[in-house]
Amino acid sequence: MTTERRVGDLPEETGRLVGRRTELAQVVRLCERSRLVTVTGVGGVGKTRLARRAAGELQPSFPDGVWWVELSPLSGASQVLPYAIAETLPLADQSTRPMLEVVAEYLADRELLLVLDTCEHLVEECRSAVVPLLAAAPGLRFLVTGRRTLGLPAEEALTLDPLPVPADDGSGDGSDPGGEAADALVLLTERAAEAVPGFTLTAADRAEAGRLCRRLEGLPLALELAAARLRELPLAELNRHLADRYATLGNTEKEDFDADPPWHQALRTAIGWSHQLCTPTERLTWARLSVFAGTFDAEAVRQVCADELLPAAEVPDLLGALVDKSLLGWVPTGAGERYRMLDTIREHGAFWLRGLGEEDELRRRHRDHYLALARWGDAAWIGPDQFAWFDRMTAEHDNLRAALEQGLTETDEEHTALELAAALWFFWHGCGFVKEGRHYLDRALAADTAPSRARAKALYASGPVLVYLGDLPALEERAAECTALAASSFDPSTPSGSSGSSNETEQTYAKATELRVAALRGDLTLGVSLAEELLATDWRARPLALYPLAALVFGSHTLVAKGRFEEAIGWLDELSAACEGSGERCMRAWGDFVRAQAELALGRFPEARAHARAALLVKHRLRDGVGSGLALESLARAATALGQHPDAAWLLGLASQLWDTLGRSQAGVPSMTAARLTCEQETRLALGDHAYERAYRSGYETDLHAGVAHALAPREER
Repeated sequence: MTTERRVGDLPEETGRLVGRRTELAQVVRLCERSRLVTVTGVGGVGKTRLARRAAGELQPSFPDGVWWVELSPLSGASQVLPYAIAETLPLADQSTRPMLEVVAEYLADRELLLVLDTCEHLVEECRSAVVPLLAAAPGLRFLVTGRRTLGLPAEEALTLDPLPVPADDGSGDGSDPGGEAADALVLLTERAAEAVPGFTLTAADRAEAGRLCRRLEGLPLALELAAARLRELPLAELNRHLADRYATLGNTEKEDFDADPPWHQALRTAIGWSHQLCTPTERLTWARLSVFAGTFDAEAVRQVCADELLPAAEVPDLLGALVDKSLLGWVPTGAGERYRMLDTIREHGAFWLRGLGEEDELRRRHRDHYLALARWGDAAWIGPDQFAWFDRMTAEHDNLRAALEQGLTETDEEHTALELAAALWFFWHGCGFVKEGRHYLDRALAADTAPSRARAKALYASGPVLVYLGDLPALEERAAECTALAASSFDPSTPSGSSGSSNETEQTYAKATELRVAALRGDLTLGVSLAEELLATDWRARPLALYPLAALVFGSHTLVAKGRFEEAIGWLDELSAACEGSGERCMRAWGDFVRAQAELALGRFPEARAHARAALLVKHRLRDGVGSGLALESLARAATALGQHPDAAWLLGLASQLWDTLGRSQAGVPSMTAARLTCEQETRLALGDHAYERAYRSGYETDLHAGVAHALAPREER
């Protein structure tokens, strides 16, 4: 297996870069000589597009890749910039260290370029991250885009000006004196041809096009918005409308900081005029869409934006109209159609939303929609649609963050932030975001300390997260409070996912959290006892839930550790049957991992390999790094036992690559660490040092996704 791992994660370019040859060369040159380069300029001038092209040209110079971090969806108060950087990198740390420290350690011996795109609303946060990362990683460089610089001593800045416009030389031909079309005119013509099939500039139109370029001062976004209007208006009429709008607004050549939003006059003109030409319902839709972060789908728009003023049935047509006017971007994905709004367009919508007096209401609607979605996922996760929920919720990650931040800014009696953070347990635990999950659960618990069912569930939801992170002291603290809450009396009307005045649900939460404590402590006797208590309930007569599946997994793992292998297999058979009946995959995969350990101990190596592959298939699909790493090492142990030593060394290398992104090898479990060491020693002895290192290095340097696909293939098919 020789497929090299990926080195970089640049987004696809969304159109040809018109002009900018000089500026592109300047950015490349600056990045070659300086470790921190910022491209600044007014809104809509093309900073992101230039940075994307420069990053592509620079990519061969960085052995460890060029990585793109999109900052526009992040809130300035969210404190999640280090998580966004880690998420972009092949880094999913599951240790207890601060994420910025983890990122610094990962970058320390690597040569790569990080692009921080759209940082003007996160200047302080970017400074706080960039300075320590540059100090920790000599091979690291940053390329930043924003309307202002970071103001750091090491920073070199390039201010990006609008595109050159046709000279007003009286010729009326729309070209410069040298006979070459100005870049602004080229961009206008290309975008017009995209908007109006068959569009060409006639001799009569060239003068009008030149005037339009000059009026919009060569600002790319303004030109693109104007080009979209050529579906409806000829150039001359377009010019006349824009001239009228300029007369209304006055004139400024630079950024107009007295305006709201404070844009270049040309952009205010183009966006304001686009707004004028929208229908009243389109304007209202535009304003309300500004509450979304990142991408969103039509159903979310119906739920958040629709009411008697904006009928839900009209949403698809309204979204299509805004796409046609270049006010929305259409983003097709494997999970369906989604939409995206440029920051400058969103800012204008937010300005109008405030003017309408609807901002607070729409942000609450947005929060409530994603709370409802989280509750739905909470109820549906233990079922047949886990992969679909994984895809759906990862696509909504930016909006989930925005909803959490909204909930954390509020003080209410509904415990919204606690309930949302807790309801997302399946996203934190099942979709690979445990460290960010802890961040939000900690903040929600700190902000809302009153005893409530919502708090009990948030304490319980912390359990899987803290087990993954290996934080026993924090888990013990949460378990103690969860147990105390279960024994206390509080208002049963508070949200908890259960009904009635009984604390039965909270008592189950407490026992399940105590079971996790016992597992992390290595208290085998208590672990089996608590698992048996949880399984002695009527769970089989109820809809399948997490706690009995967790009890079967932890209990069987404990039985394996105690050497009671056949007993463990009996529990695992029950787990498989329960999951088979509901279509559940995530916990069944953990059962397959434990089953592989039992089969290895019993000397049934082909069976162990089959169960380890079954675990790997699901855990990799759900981006569960710990589960994937443990499954790969189980495969390596089976390969060694079967005499397939080159395969074993290669698998150990692939697993090591994964552990390097997680920060804690073998999830910190001593028995797993010991098993890995034994496997390494036996494999090295069988192969010899040179052959072992060669096979191990091949696995370590293989692209992880390709490597997992290779490991899942039957041996005869490789």
